[in-house]
Amino acid sequence: MPGHKYKGYTNDGRPLKIAFDVDGDDTPHMSPLPLDNDTARQRYAGVGKGLCFISFGSGSSGNMAYLGTPRGGILIDAGIREPVKYHRKKKNPEQPNVLTLDQAFAELERNGVSVDMIKGVLLTHAHQDHMRCLYPAVSRCKCSVYCTMGVMSQLLQRCRISGRITDHHVPIFKEIPFRVLDMEITAFETSHDVKSVGFSIEYEGERFVVATDMGVITERAAYYMSRANHLMIECNYDLDMLEHGRYPQMLKDRVKGEKGHLDNAVASQFVAQHYHESLRHVFLCHLSKDNNTEEIALSKMRQALEGRGLSVGDASNAASQRDRDVQIYALPRYISSSWFVLA
Repeated sequence: MPGHKYKGYTNDGRPLKIAFDVDGDDTPHMSPLPLDNDTARQRYAGVGKGLCFISFGSGSSGNMAYLGTPRGGILIDAGIREPVKYHRKKKNPEQPNVLTLDQAFAELERNGVSVDMIKGVLLTHAHQDHMRCLYPAVSRCKCSVYCTMGVMSQLLQRCRISGRITDHHVPIFKEIPFRVLDMEITAFETSHDVKSVGFSIEYEGERFVVATDMGVITERAAYYMSRANHLMIECNYDLDMLEHGRYPQMLKDRVKGEKGHLDNAVASQFVAQHYHESLRHVFLCHLSKDNNTEEIALSKMRQALEGRGLSVGDASNAASQRDRDVQIYALPRYISSSWFVLA
């Protein structure tokens, strides 16, 4: 990999095995719902028997996703639109194109996940597009916020949020696993312009890894990302679009910097070089509205993987796609993704 996109850390040992058990009432309250059909998007598929995943928005306008098992699950960030009652100005609320928290919860209900099955929010960092609806989410779910002390400190200092969020905070520590329900979760440091982490989430031998908002792939991030069965990786910008786009030079330099965002080429090269036969899904996240497109990001990832002789599917669950070596999918900016039954 290019040296300018890696930063080596001296700590290359395996993480400590210390667990924090925070299980609550975990009885599912809704039965699985059937597929609309067996070849189209896996929407309204129910909780199934393994990991399920859905995204409710990905990009600078707002980020939130759900990952769960039959017992319940977690939200990954909470940066989509708040319910209207939380807006100081109820007319013309922010981000009108982004899903609201109510719409996201309604989508989960249609897939067999009730609000009380959500047992926590994993917070990667304290930027508005990742925490905008955090307090309404944890208040409604009556669940915890799992983040490092550094992320919580910046959340309180830099963001408009109720100080009561600390009542929901469960401190976590980088590379020390903790448990929510039947998932073992490990946070790892990522390189961004605020305190930021990614997450490796393991359930019955399946690893879902979240790696977003990072300017470089550090050695420790690479350790977890390269072991994923399902990888959610940032593909923020196309370098040519960024350099010839309308951003001022200072902002371009920030985006391209070591504490900025990841470009399509580096993300694609990383996935191709670290592909293993147990990697089944690659979810491209946090695509820039101004400096990227789904078509460009998917094409770059497909070319890199096919360059290794791999067959690449479109994650549609169509019969013609199911036998491919790996499935790739760009998470939509403003709407919910397909409902994925991962294992």
